[in-house]
Amino acid sequence: MSFPEASNTTMQKSFMITGGAGFLGINLVRYLLEQGHKVRTFDIAPFDYPERDRVDAQTGDIRDRAAVDRAMEGVDVVIHTAAALPLYTPADIFSTDIDGTRNVLQSALEHKVDRFIHVSSTAVYGIPDHHPLVEDDKLDGVGPYGESKVRAEQICADYRKQGMCVSILRPKSFIGPERLGIFALLYDWAKDGKNFPLPGNGKNRYQLLDVEDLCDAIYRCATLDREKVNDTFNIGAKEYTTIKEDFGAVLEYAGKGKKIISVPSAPMVLALSVLSALKLSPVYKWAYGTVTEDSFVSVEKAERLLGFAPKYSNKQSLIRNYQWYVAHEADFKGATGVSHRVPWSQGILKLIKVFF
Repeated sequence: MSFPEASNTTMQKSFMITGGAGFLGINLVRYLLEQGHKVRTFDIAPFDYPERDRVDAQTGDIRDRAAVDRAMEGVDVVIHTAAALPLYTPADIFSTDIDGTRNVLQSALEHKVDRFIHVSSTAVYGIPDHHPLVEDDKLDGVGPYGESKVRAEQICADYRKQGMCVSILRPKSFIGPERLGIFALLYDWAKDGKNFPLPGNGKNRYQLLDVEDLCDAIYRCATLDREKVNDTFNIGAKEYTTIKEDFGAVLEYAGKGKKIISVPSAPMVLALSVLSALKLSPVYKWAYGTVTEDSFVSVEKAERLLGFAPKYSNKQSLIRNYQWYVAHEADFKGATGVSHRVPWSQGILKLIKVFF
């Protein structure tokens, strides 16, 4: 097993991206190839992008230790993005996000990988009672996904104690080219000239993150001094306003004269919780539990230690993602699933849409 030759051999490293066929994965692949590095992807899904001939694409499950070991040969840096997202079953979430993470860490340790970068989530903070959140705040995962992300970080900390260099990044919800998932709801309604309902008054500040800025933060962890990056960092946009204003920028850009509609919070959240329990809506507990509240983290630590300086505001990222959605709609029209690569099924929300 070998890596395809990269175009630039200056300080060239061999990277393995778990979850490399996903939304973050393909953006990382492109970012690393541009920097002249060798890239291997490892994912349960096939790698079916135009870059296929420029990477060593391995298909496998991170829960399969033997497959992970085979993929780990010759790797300098592991970027661990693979995860079972909230729409997966609790059993798959726990086995993938906990057992799978342990498999990848142990294999990296035994193969003497130089650095391990774990992409976690700000979901580890649960539904907090203060803002901004900092890295030392209490962790309180909500639901199987949040709980599994907390446990995965604990496992990462255990391997740090064994001498590994393990960076943990806690990104806000990240968007950009190739991102669909739950954000496809907003883009679909905007494209079709519909108002978009949000619970509450929409005055809460809800920080997002552009995937390009996340790739930059990950790359800094892969290339800066080991002692500096062997730590945990919040990653998010620097410029953001209220959720109503930021999401409304997409509707304004769509040019259909539509806007964000504020709906009383309590009844809408109750309705979303019932629909989610009945599997009639893709809006899961952490999403409807935080959308009415402030949700932002301090990125001061990443700025200070990593030199992190995000390029995109919330509005710029949302509009950039919407532009990609409209340009590529024919590629995924009619497709649904549980990853960020495809739209999540709107369920009964597709019927409700006609009233907006």
